[in-house]
Amino acid sequence: MDMANTVFMFVATVLVWLMTPALALFYGGLVRSKNVLSTAMHSFTTMAIVSIIWIIIGFSLAFSPGNGIIGGLDFFGLNNVGFEPNEGHTIPFNLFMMFQMTFAILTTAIVSGAYAERIRFPAFLLFTVLWVLFVYSPLAHWVWGGGWIAEMGALDFAGGNVVHISSGLAGLVVAIVIGKRKNAGSTAPHNLIFTLIGGALLWFGWFGFNVGSELAFDDVAMYAFINTNTAAAAGILGWMIIEWVVNKKPTLLGAVSGAIAGLVAITPAAGFVSPIASIPIGFIGGLVCFWGVGWLKQKLGYDDALDAFGLHAVGGTWGGIATGLFASDSINAIVEHNGLFYGGGIDLLWRQVVAIIATFAFVGVVTFILITIVNLIFKARATEEEEAKGLDLTMHGERAYQD
Repeated sequence: MDMANTVFMFVATVLVWLMTPALALFYGGLVRSKNVLSTAMHSFTTMAIVSIIWIIIGFSLAFSPGNGIIGGLDFFGLNNVGFEPNEGHTIPFNLFMMFQMTFAILTTAIVSGAYAERIRFPAFLLFTVLWVLFVYSPLAHWVWGGGWIAEMGALDFAGGNVVHISSGLAGLVVAIVIGKRKNAGSTAPHNLIFTLIGGALLWFGWFGFNVGSELAFDDVAMYAFINTNTAAAAGILGWMIIEWVVNKKPTLLGAVSGAIAGLVAITPAAGFVSPIASIPIGFIGGLVCFWGVGWLKQKLGYDDALDAFGLHAVGGTWGGIATGLFASDSINAIVEHNGLFYGGGIDLLWRQVVAIIATFAFVGVVTFILITIVNLIFKARATEEEEAKGLDLTMHGERAYQD
């Protein structure tokens, strides 16, 4: 037990917990005023659902000894999860469990951004339960729980595959299955100040998200700290420049989105790359996510309401590839194969690509099956009348703003 690391990880856990209420603000500001409460409810109730599932079985499926695909039941109901550190850790094992729980909560909440403003609440609740059990927990085991991706040697420091690709793609699949919003092309954010505050709090919480993933306060943690802030800044500049060129004006929404894009992009690489490398990772992250929420979305015609896919899946994919380009054993000794730009050839890069492809395939197929099952039990899509009145009133009987 190292008490300094323990205090550090307690703070990191609380910071990541804060990211889900921050997401509620970020998402809530982006929707129309008649749907702000229902959108915030998606994030807030996810905190309740996933917290319970994680304690009962989710943590065990993700982190207990099992096989390359799924963990076992050794930690069912937090059996064998106590204050004493697990092997290889210097912090209480139950603190590690709580840290990982905040990741599971946030990831599941991100999914809801893609299908905002048109999903019925009962369907949302059941989908959330199923998704964290059958998608998030196995994927976390693959990457962080001793599963096959970890054994293969692919790197994901804080969740490029587990958090961002999985949530963005899952959201897109649900959005496509339940269909577009009515008048989706004419929607506009109702309160960008909410989105700015939520985005700033996400940036703040991301320090716990990335830096805490080292599970100790050491040189790697400090690299992750510096890289996180640097990539966010570079993401703002990348998005702002391309937006200025294409649309002739830089926007606040674009700047906030660029920060998120840079943060997503650096997440899988945060503890493996140098601060200098984090600049192109974040800057290109801003560029590719601008492309993802603009050209790609328009070209393919899907209704990803709050751009969960364009920001998280596209940014997470670039971040995973960038790890294969920029990772260096001079930054983190666990890097077995340096990135392409650091003399390692394609050994790491191909592992990163395989992990990304496998994540897309697994998440896409299983999410489609889950939302199909949910739709058979509860009608997932709101009716035209419910959508027209807004989900705040029709699903929850309340409104954010009084006339």
